[in-house]
Amino acid sequence: MTTTATLTERYISATIRSLRPDAQDDVRAELEASITDAVEARVEQGEAPEAAERAVLTDLGDPGILAAGYADRPLHLIGPRYYLTWWRLLKLLLIIVPACAAVGVAIAKLIEGAPVGDVIGAIVAVTLSVVVHVCFWVTLVFVVLERTGADTGEKWDVDQLPVPTENGAARSDMIATLVFLGIGVAAVVWDATRGFFPTGGDPIPILNSGLWPWGMTVLLAIMLADAVLAVAVYRRRRWTVGLAVVNTALSIAFATWAVTLLVRDELLNPEFVQFVFADNGVDADTLRILAVITGVGIIAVQTWTIIDGWMKAWRARRGREE
Repeated sequence: MTTTATLTERYISATIRSLRPDAQDDVRAELEASITDAVEARVEQGEAPEAAERAVLTDLGDPGILAAGYADRPLHLIGPRYYLTWWRLLKLLLIIVPACAAVGVAIAKLIEGAPVGDVIGAIVAVTLSVVVHVCFWVTLVFVVLERTGADTGEKWDVDQLPVPTENGAARSDMIATLVFLGIGVAAVVWDATRGFFPTGGDPIPILNSGLWPWGMTVLLAIMLADAVLAVAVYRRRRWTVGLAVVNTALSIAFATWAVTLLVRDELLNPEFVQFVFADNGVDADTLRILAVITGVGIIAVQTWTIIDGWMKAWRARRGREE
């Protein structure tokens, strides 16, 4: 399914995706027939086709509630009125808030110079605490809303239908990845041979020239492997568990390479550090803080890359099962 899917197709897809695979075809056929009949009846009464479609889907209501009816699955918090709103908000907050808290704690502990074990322990403790608090307070708010009968003003309409998610295996995805990696390789080579950072005179390299040949060989090998991975995903027309494993290994390899060199002060050209930071009054403590933030950023980006690969593999597998 592409992003050009009709409202009806999006509605049906949103309804059946949580049903058992063996029930999806029957429900799809039933919904297609009933929606088509209802739309045709409205069109015969003089409504425009698009307006009729929107009206019919709006009358059907939230596809999550409709799916629960087909599956005979009750939606309960204290009552069903706010269940889906509570569940969607809770999932969103559990994705964002604990991750932000973990990153913040990691940066703070690393700036303090805490041992690795203390950093990991603090991250685990804070993350678990945040998860518990998010679940408790969000649930409590909706319990109060349910018991007091408060009206949040939220009403479902067809504009809330999710846009079909791309599987990350299109030709455009492969081309974008290859172009990005090509630019990256060119930048690394240019930086080593010509210098990348302007100084008012001759440009100076940003990366440490001592990384050549072996350190840079590792980096270029990882980038080449990423290019091969992009081609493999496109050829398979989908992400698989095996490709997600490869993506995980490459992300870990890059993060390990970059953070290790950063910790050893071997990643950046000392002349670049002197010109940009030291000569402008940036002291050693501030440089250490910047290095910690950079390292945590590298790890965070690669962690998301890993998660994204597994999510695409899971969606592809689920799509094949449907």
